Amino acid sequence: DMRMGDTGPTAADIVNSASAEQIADILYNYGEERASRRIAKMIVARREETPFERTLELAGVVERFLPRAKPGQSHPATRRFQALRLAVNGEYDQLVQGLAAAERVLRPGGVLAVVTFHSVEDRIVKRFFQARAGTQAGSRYAPLAEEMPAQFTMPSRKAITHSTDEPATNTRAATADTALRPPDPPPPRACRP
Repeated sequence: DMRMGDTGPTAADIVNSASAEQIADILYNYGEERASRRIAKMIVARREETPFERTLELAGVVERFLPRAKPGQSHPATRRFQALRLAVNGEYDQLVQGLAAAERVLRPGGVLAVVTFHSVEDRIVKRFFQARAGTQAGSRYAPLAEEMPAQFTMPSRKAITHSTDEPATNTRAATADTALRPPDPPPPRACRP
C-alpha cells in the first residue's frame, strides 16, 4: 500500500498499471536510479505474466539489475521501494509546501533549520534556502527567472552538523548522527569457558 492516508493510488496500483515511462520516471526522480528504464521495462514485462501481489516479487525483479548488497548494507531494492513510497505520498511536494509554510510563519530574526535524510531532500532544501537568500546560481541555458529580494541570510553555504559531543547532551542530535556514521559492529557473543 505505502500510503500515509486512505486516498490516492497505492504502490501496487502504480506497479501494476503505470506505464514503463512513468515507473522509470519515479525510480529516476525519486530514487536516483540509473537503471530506471531497464528496471521499469522488466516490471512491465513481468506484470503482463501475472500482476505483482507481494513485495518480494517486486524486490526479485529489481534485484536482478543491481549488485549484491555487501554485509551490513541494506537490501538492493530498498531505495527503489523508497522511491515508490515518495511518489505514492507526494512527499517532495509536501516538503516544498512545508518549507513555504515555515517561511510564512518565521518571524524576523528567527532561524529555520531542516533535517533531511537523503540526497534529493537535501538538494530541495538547499535550493530553497539559496533561492530565498538570493545566492542561487543560475544556468546560462535556463530562461531568466524573476529575481526576488532576499528573504533569508544563510550563515553558511554548507550543511551545519552537530559537534561530536552534542549527542551525549542532546539525544535528538543522535538521530542525525546515525545517518553520518557507519553502523556499529555487532556486540560480542558470550562464550562458555
